[in-house]
Amino acid sequence: MKEFVAYLIKNLVDVPDAVDVNLVDQEEGTRIEVKVSAQDVGKVVGRQGRTVKALRTIAMTVGARIGRRVRLEVIQ
Repeated sequence: MKEFVAYLIKNLVDVPDAVDVNLVDQEEGTRIEVKVSAQDVGKVVGRQGRTVKALRTIAMTVGARIGRRVRLEVIQ
């Protein structure tokens, strides 16, 4: 899942080398922390948060297939 999310985000941003994706396992599920460069935060969030909402939906769908609850967060 980590590689899949990294692949999606690296194709959205201008500086793909600055993308850092970490998975944190917790009791209630898995948290995916995404760090991007300061100039690419707007591209990941999108207008009115539409892009990040779509990424969260994709992550939750993949998590449901493997039986885990998944949350995606953009860390600055």
